[in-house]
This record gives sequence, structure tokens and C-alpha cells, in this order.
Amino acid sequence: MKQFRLLLTLFGLFGGVAMAQQDPMFTKYMFNSLTYNPAYAGSNEHMSIGLIHRSQWFEIEGSPTTQTLTLHTPLQNNRVGLGASLMHDRIGPTSTIGLQVAYAYRIPLGRGTLAIGLQGGITNWRADWSKLDLENPNPDPAFSETPNYWMPNFGAGVYYSTRHFFAGFGSPHLVEYDLRRQNITPDYPLYARQYRHYFVSTGGAIPLNGTALIFRPMLLVKNVGWFSSLRQNEAQKKVKAPTEFDIDLSLLFFERFWLGTAFRSSFEAFGDNKTSSYDSVDLWASYFFTNGMRIGASYDYPLTRLRTVTSGAFEVMLGYEFNYKTKRIVTPRYF
Repeated sequence: MKQFRLLLTLFGLFGGVAMAQQDPMFTKYMFNSLTYNPAYAGSNEHMSIGLIHRSQWFEIEGSPTTQTLTLHTPLQNNRVGLGASLMHDRIGPTSTIGLQVAYAYRIPLGRGTLAIGLQGGITNWRADWSKLDLENPNPDPAFSETPNYWMPNFGAGVYYSTRHFFAGFGSPHLVEYDLRRQNITPDYPLYARQYRHYFVSTGGAIPLNGTALIFRPMLLVKNVGWFSSLRQNEAQKKVKAPTEFDIDLSLLFFERFWLGTAFRSSFEAFGDNKTSSYDSVDLWASYFFTNGMRIGASYDYPLTRLRTVTSGAFEVMLGYEFNYKTKRIVTPRYF
């Protein structure tokens, strides 16, 4: 897997394993928000199902591929939302699969609804180091076994939304786990670990021509280092990652056809490092059929040196929107 070794080298060039965000990224995150924030459950006011596949740096062997399946719905009284999400992520010899079940309590507030969400589930992380073509015939003992960890976890979030505005904050897994064998360098201060991630999102829907043309700006901020001082290990307290943000601008035509563009970047604002980097510029489109089906696709063009070895990333999306009250499909929500 020579190309995978190139991939590991690229990780070293652009942040390193200890400094990288671990949760998968999505360009069309607005269509699987439940994976980031359990309070999103039931926010569409009807049952919604979504499936997204992402291939990142697809020309490179062992590059990341991710699939998510989400389902959520409000209950009859509209005060409670329930949801579930299934995620599979693979990069090189490692793979992660997780199942989460979400509960949201929805409170009318002003012109909108404030939801408080909790979720619980389990994640499996495993690695098959035999797939690596190691140059050293006597590798590090950490590569001498096939790790397979089951990690139960829980998450929480809040989400406020009106017809034309939303804001949310969520952390899908609050418990951090070690990803190392306890009998290997137990006193070494830094080692593989699943870190807590935070997601802040906001956006609006601005009618430009009634319902014939809607402008929708959105922002998603992803962070690993917040509240790192709560960790017990002094070395782990210093482990952070550049804060990543996605700015998305899109137009909705006749409440059927979405056309959007996005910009993804990151910045470091801790220690002596105060730098920023451009990651990608993205294009995406989505169409809502009158029978409730939703399809979409996106393409990310890299702005880093990765563009010398890859054309970028792409996503495809399939969804379906229901309405239990009227037994017919309703106009899709803006968020």
C-alpha cells in the first residue's frame, strides 16, 4: 500500500495525527445534521430519512470513505423528537462503525422551537495493520496486534429554529477513549485517543422573490480543543486541532432545486500558533421530487498541496420526506 504511506505522509504535512479532527466531514452536512447534534431530531416536523456517501481524495489508495444513514421524526404531540443514525467510516487499515439513538424535547419559544437533545449509542473501532506495507521488518509493538474496541458513548446538544433561522450546538460523543494497548508504554504521555468534538451551526433563509427564490447562508464550526483543560492527563490537555469552519451559500428555486457553493478552511488560535489554512471550495446541488424523494451530489476542489495528488472529494445523497398528519409529502424545510 505505497499510496497509503503517501496518505500518512500527507497527514503529517497538514497537521499530523495528533492535531487532526477525527470525526468525518461532510459538504452536505445540512442533510445529516443528526450525526452532529441529537437535538435536531424531529425538527423537520415530519419523518425524514437521509443517506450520504462521501469519497475523499478518491485517487489515493486507502483514502477516507464515509457513509451515514439518518432517520428522525417528531411524535404526535410534536414536543418529542426521536431519531437514529448509523455511520461507517474507513481510512486505510482502520474502520469505524457507530449506531446512535437520539431523543429531543422540543419547547415552543417565541416564533420558533428550542430543542434539547440527548443520544446514546456504541461505536466500534478496529485496525488491521497487516494491510500496511511496513519498511521496518521489526515494527513498533503497537502494530503487532489487531485492535478492536467497542466504545459506548453518549452525546448532547441544543437546537433553536424558526421558519427562517436556526442555531445549534452539539457534541455527539462526550466520553473520550484511549485507543492503545495498556501494556505498551503505559507511562508515555501521548497516545492514540478518541477525542471529544464540538459542532456549532447557524443559518438563515432569506426570501428574494417569495417562495420562488430563497437565499440560504449557513455556517458550521468544528472544534476539538474546547474544554481540554478538563482532561486529567497534563499532556492530553495540550492536544488540540485547528478549528475548522464551513461557509455555505445556496439558492432554493421554487422550493425544489437547491444550488450551492461552500468554502472550507481552518485556523489555529492556541499557543504561539495563530495561522489559518484554506482546505477546499465546494459545489453542490440537490433536487426535491414531488413524491418526497430527495437526491443530491457535491464536489470539493482542494486548495492545499493535496491537489497535486488528488482531484478532490465527492458526495452523493438520497433522502425521503414524509408527512404523517396529512398522508402526503409537504414542502421541504429550509434546514
